[in-house]
Amino acid sequence: MPFPLLGFDSDNGGEFLNYHLFRHFTDRKQPVDFTRSRAYHKDDNAHIEQKNWTHVRQWLGYARLDTPAVVPLLNDLYAGEWRLFHNFFCPSVKLLSKERVGSKTIKRHDSPKTPYQRIMTSPHIDPSTKRSLSNQFSLLNPFLLRKAMEGKLQRIFRCCDNSSMQVNDPSAAHNRNYLR
Repeated sequence: MPFPLLGFDSDNGGEFLNYHLFRHFTDRKQPVDFTRSRAYHKDDNAHIEQKNWTHVRQWLGYARLDTPAVVPLLNDLYAGEWRLFHNFFCPSVKLLSKERVGSKTIKRHDSPKTPYQRIMTSPHIDPSTKRSLSNQFSLLNPFLLRKAMEGKLQRIFRCCDNSSMQVNDPSAAHNRNYLR
C-alpha cells in the first residue's frame, strides 16, 4: 500500500471477528484500529460493504466461487489488473455533508475522483510515493487492462462451469446463463 493503514472495519461475521485477525492488526509496531459494526445497528454494514456491488457483483455476478481451483485465478485478477483498473481509472464520490430539511435529506458530494487522484492531492502522502504512482499511471492503458480482466474472468467462469458440471449441481445451468 502506498500509505500506512489506519483502520480496519469489518462486519460481525466469524470470518472477520477472530483472534488471529485481531492480533494481526493490534500487535504491530504501529497498531491499526480494528472496529466492527455496532450490535443492533444493521445499517452499519452498508458503510462497510458499500463496494460489494461495484467491486464484486458487477464483475463476478452471484455464482458461488467455492472451488479451490478458482482461488489462484481470483487472486491473480485482484492483485493485477483489477487493482490497477479500479484504483487508477474508476472514479467515486465522497459524501461531504448531509443536511436534514424537513422530511428531506440533502446530501452534498465532492467531484468524482479516482483513488489515485485522491492520493495525488493528499498532503499526507510522501512525494516519492506520488512520483512512483505517477510513473506507474503513465504506463497503464485502461483498455488493455479491461481486456485482460475480461480474459481472466472468462477463465474463472470456465473453471466454475467445469467444477459445477462435475458435481452435477442443478443450479449450474442457471448460474452459467446468468453470468453471460
